[in-house]
Amino acid sequence: MLRSLHIRDFVIVEQTELHFDAGFSVFTGETGAGKSILIDALALTLGARGDSGAIREGADKADISAIFDVPASLRTLLAEQELEPEDDQLVLRRVIDRAGKSRAFINGVPGTLSQLKTIGSHLLDIHGQHAHQKLLQRHEQRILLDAHGQHEALANQVRSHWTDWQQAQQKLERARSSQRDAEVERERLEWQLNEISQINPGKDEWATVNADYNRLANASALLEGAAGALNLLDGEQTSALEILNAALHRIEPLLRNDERLQGVHEAIESARIATTEASSDLASYLDKAELDPDRLAETEARMGAMFATARKFRLEPEMLYDRLQELTQALEALNSESDLAGLEQQVAKHEAAYREAAEKLTKARQATAGTLSKEVSKALQTLAMKGSTFEITIQPADPGASGMDNVQFNVAAHTGSEPRPLAKVASGGELARISLALSVMANRAHQVPTLIYDEVDTGIGGAVAEVVGKLLRDLGRHHQVLCVTHLPQVAACAHHHFEVQKKQGKKETVSRIDLLNDHARTEEIARMLGGVKITETTRQHAREMLTHGD
Repeated sequence: MLRSLHIRDFVIVEQTELHFDAGFSVFTGETGAGKSILIDALALTLGARGDSGAIREGADKADISAIFDVPASLRTLLAEQELEPEDDQLVLRRVIDRAGKSRAFINGVPGTLSQLKTIGSHLLDIHGQHAHQKLLQRHEQRILLDAHGQHEALANQVRSHWTDWQQAQQKLERARSSQRDAEVERERLEWQLNEISQINPGKDEWATVNADYNRLANASALLEGAAGALNLLDGEQTSALEILNAALHRIEPLLRNDERLQGVHEAIESARIATTEASSDLASYLDKAELDPDRLAETEARMGAMFATARKFRLEPEMLYDRLQELTQALEALNSESDLAGLEQQVAKHEAAYREAAEKLTKARQATAGTLSKEVSKALQTLAMKGSTFEITIQPADPGASGMDNVQFNVAAHTGSEPRPLAKVASGGELARISLALSVMANRAHQVPTLIYDEVDTGIGGAVAEVVGKLLRDLGRHHQVLCVTHLPQVAACAHHHFEVQKKQGKKETVSRIDLLNDHARTEEIARMLGGVKITETTRQHAREMLTHGD
């Protein structure tokens, strides 16, 4: 539960530190004193959005800290995020500066708003001033029913399956609408693929064919030139080898007289060896080389076919192989996208998964609706709505992201009358009481430690207000309940009473919050009863209310 709340420079609160106990606590004060500011400050520590407008005028930043006991449901989450408290207490802090920059801390460690919201869902639940107005909205009725029945996980499954189904349906519809265009594109791809496939170009084939053609087309010149070169190197008449051998023969005797000629000798010897090897290579080339007009004709025909096909598609011949691969892949992709039967199977698969989950959700909602209708009807009998009946109906609806149900809250305000939609029959006060009853039922089912009610008693008074006060006091036996109220009947039922006062200083207005003792509490209840002038009779009435509230 909430142990303490420290507020500094927030709206009109300069600085205050409040400590809380178990049970039912109320906050009272004049209109505009800043009662709801406490709720807003607490909401900031739990991840609500804030801006620099919340900073007290003249201050640089707003600083809010809340300390909670750690509930069992939160221990695993804190351990996973390495945020375990040392003294079994959780400290949440929020700081907002003039630049609008917001910082969050969890047990002194910087955190995110998302973390604060997740942690906050385990710590408290806020029932705001306008919660009863939401009851008039059908989607809010469905959300409340799902929250009470803890259907959120199943509802998320339905939403996920709905998204998958719709995406598959859209893909199928696109395929159907573009089928004619796809046929035209398929014909174009198939024609191009057939044209290129007829010559079946290989990878890097053009380079090979071009080299073969150059060699075959110039075979005569190659043979003649190679033979002439061989004759010059090692022919019968004055050849290079003959000249080199003669040079060596002249140099060798001279080495005995001058060693400086050794380098010249070695150079001539290297030239002789290289010439001999070149002559051998040329001889081998001439042995293997021959004129092959048939092969030349085949190569010329192949080059011509490749040239013609490339020209048809405005490509270079060396690009034919890559184009063939591109066409093959494009046609495969088009056939895959146009697989209407396959797409229809996907639609059917996702639709079946959606309907199965939606039917489970419908059954869960029907079970919860029956139980909650009885519980709220019973609670309304104590809220000056004796004889009234609350009923939740679940009617079939077209499939949607939230399922296949129309959830509707109905009420019969009098015995024997037919239940009708809330918006048509419930007054503002009745809405407030129904909303409160729903909240109480929900909180009894879900063990959130701290419950906050911000002026939920709007639109009620008299005996009903006293019943509401006792209802909240009874709820305080199992939860920590904090309530902002204007009704003395509700305030008199509280275990703890805080008064919020707005003080006008020389330069600014500030809000002050005090925990009241018995005497001060009597005075505050009397003020709420009698207004500006408080008489002894009013005080006596206040004392009687406090005694009766206890």
